[in-house]
Amino acid sequence: MKKCLILLMVVLLALSLTGCFGWFQKKDENLIGVAMPTQSLQRWNQDGANMKAKLEEKGYKVDLQYANNDVNTQIQQLENMITKKCKVLVIASIDGSALTEVLRKAAENNIKVIAYDRLIMNSEHVDYYATFDNFQVGVIQGKYIEEKLGLKTNAGPFNIELFAGSPDDNNAYFFNGGAMSILQPYIDEGKLIVPSKQTEFTTIAIHGWDSADAQARMDNLITAHYAGGRKLDAVLSPNDSLAIGIVTSLKNAGYGTADKPFPVITGQDCDKANVIAMINGEQSMSIFKDTRTLAAQVVDMVEAIMKGEEAPVNDTKTYNNGVKYVPSFLCEPVYADVNNYKELLIDSGYYTEADLQQ
Repeated sequence: MKKCLILLMVVLLALSLTGCFGWFQKKDENLIGVAMPTQSLQRWNQDGANMKAKLEEKGYKVDLQYANNDVNTQIQQLENMITKKCKVLVIASIDGSALTEVLRKAAENNIKVIAYDRLIMNSEHVDYYATFDNFQVGVIQGKYIEEKLGLKTNAGPFNIELFAGSPDDNNAYFFNGGAMSILQPYIDEGKLIVPSKQTEFTTIAIHGWDSADAQARMDNLITAHYAGGRKLDAVLSPNDSLAIGIVTSLKNAGYGTADKPFPVITGQDCDKANVIAMINGEQSMSIFKDTRTLAAQVVDMVEAIMKGEEAPVNDTKTYNNGVKYVPSFLCEPVYADVNNYKELLIDSGYYTEADLQQ
């Protein structure tokens, strides 16, 4: 009798453990890996948080990792996600050309990959790309400068300096290409003059989108080309991390007075510090890419994949990663400036009034 009781307890324990194991296995079937580049920039914190929240609302378990802008760390994080048997990887890459081998491992494990806002290069194992229309981002920035300087009607000439983003981020080339599609004809015509003569992408690019490096380059430009009182009318900055460095440099050089006003300065991401700079008349505009919109779109793509369906896309001919054209969904960017930021950023609930207090 005692032996029968012990046997029964062993059987019940085994069944219990099997049930627990099955529960964990079921959870693993819903595991989504989200790899973000860094927590040092506000926008990636928001992207990661929005993605995690929206996926969890749909019942998925989320492994969200930040890599502190270190490529090897991101690769290790992705390898761990593959080991955990994530079903989908959503990747905002640090270096879009460094993930070929780890994506091959993902494909061998039947894991689908969505490149998030940064195209992953040189791999056939990128299934989808979700982003904003990056060429259009640059076009909007170029058109803003065009409008504010009145380039269509004013003879000029106006002085402009050009900045570009990080060479290891494929988006940087699209931002620059879009902006220059508007500005280059005016440079060729002589309405826009670049006193530094620095116009090539490799010369104006800021590695890692680093604010301090942007500030240092602007310092050098001011010293070399504007110390004699030459007016600076515009600065093309592709995003807010560069713009905040540019603004700091200009403030240190005495800009921001009636005699020495700030030039037109563009940006992207509507980071809090930059919106405050817009309110203060220091930065002119910033492209608003509502991360809630992009996160919601990626969740729709994940759900389709998990159902064994094709993810929704609206572009199949623009984004070639060197191996193939990656099926993409492009969200529409808009710009914010001092005239419309309340409607876009506060009324929509993206920020509160308190978020933008100085």
